Amino acid sequence: MLALLGKPHARGGFCDGVNRRDFLTAGGTLFGGCLALPHLLAAEAKSGIKTSHKAVINVYLPGGPPHLDMWDLKPDAPKEVRGEFNPIQTSVTGIQICELFPKIAKMMDKFVVIRSLVGSAGDHDAYQCMTGRPRTPANLGHWPAFSSWVSKAQGQADPAVPANVSLMYPCGEKRWGFHGEGGFLGLQHAPFHMVGGKASDMKSDNLTLQGVSLDRLNDRVGLLKGFDDLDRKLDAKGTMDGMDAFNRQALDILTSSRLKDAIDLTKEDPKVLERYGVNDPAFERDGAPRMVRNFCVARRLVEAGARVVTMNFSRWDWHGPDGMNFVQARKDFPLLDTAVSALVEDVHDRGLDKDVTVIVWGEFGRTPKINNRASRDHWPQLSCALMAGGGMRTGQVIGSSNRLAERAASRPVTHQEIFATLYQNLGLDPNKVREYDANGRPHFPIDADAKPIRELV
Repeated sequence: MLALLGKPHARGGFCDGVNRRDFLTAGGTLFGGCLALPHLLAAEAKSGIKTSHKAVINVYLPGGPPHLDMWDLKPDAPKEVRGEFNPIQTSVTGIQICELFPKIAKMMDKFVVIRSLVGSAGDHDAYQCMTGRPRTPANLGHWPAFSSWVSKAQGQADPAVPANVSLMYPCGEKRWGFHGEGGFLGLQHAPFHMVGGKASDMKSDNLTLQGVSLDRLNDRVGLLKGFDDLDRKLDAKGTMDGMDAFNRQALDILTSSRLKDAIDLTKEDPKVLERYGVNDPAFERDGAPRMVRNFCVARRLVEAGARVVTMNFSRWDWHGPDGMNFVQARKDFPLLDTAVSALVEDVHDRGLDKDVTVIVWGEFGRTPKINNRASRDHWPQLSCALMAGGGMRTGQVIGSSNRLAERAASRPVTHQEIFATLYQNLGLDPNKVREYDANGRPHFPIDADAKPIRELV
């Protein structure tokens, strides 16, 4: 959301009734306001890195999707392991997936299934899928999200569209709505948050300058310039010189229709939109709503210029006392099948399959043995991921699990390897991207020994 104006306050406001806090708010605290936008643009320009526009759509499934009910079925395992679903043959000989994903199955040549993802922290948390690292006291608030590294290294592909955009809904389980932070790269590289506490909060009207003329906005930019002038007196290095140009670029985002048009689905071909299905705006308990058309919004955002779009979808923690694993799967699997297949089909139809990478995953897998509530419990020892696009060698399975899907039997894949692959797909060499934290310590986006998945690149 982007809101330049809030409700007038009786005290501490400007002469036009706008409170100082409201004036400094643009997109909530995560976006950092009008003051942060110029710093964002300045930092991006300072990097001097210009690349072709590559992008990643990171789809997070909150709660731990059941790997052996989705992409790694075990039809020959005992009944208490194999579950209620049958595998079906896909368009690629030898690859089978769950019968509730028929649309993905028909276009499996455009997908990659990773069946041997290991190293989950085991927490109900999006953190590892956003950063590639487990949440620790040392990392929290310090380590930048993958999307923030991309924002810092590559900057904006279009001056009117943020590089790092979040469609992550805040959840009752707050960690399921975590979309990453700027960390030591700075608040200016935190995600631009486009949605709020209601599924209906993402409206194009939120990006208009409600009741504010451009002249009035320019007056306020003049006020910011006054603050900048004070800062310059204390700035021995002169690093604030040229901020006026960045203020103008900040106005490009606030006044351009490009971002607003990207999220306005009335501008999408109705026949294309129909393929994504129909949104269910109700939040699934403490998870996210089933906003299938946000998959289309994500594609439109990367077409407009976003480099990383992060989103969450539904709630996948199905092992409670209500025993909902297979009941919920029958509801959510077809929705995910429809939305993901439509997204990847659009990516290919638009000739973006070399440039846009899609990844779908959760924080961990599920126990092979079904519990006495007809559900599966947490299983961090093994999980799966689904990938597409990015110029990768698709139509294959990476890794395998043992007979009961308990552990990786071959080719274990780590989160660091997946992020190394995403960076490579974006045209970034993470070994050449070095940044310093507040204590002057150098850091790289991933560990030195992490390499892209060799079978894909």
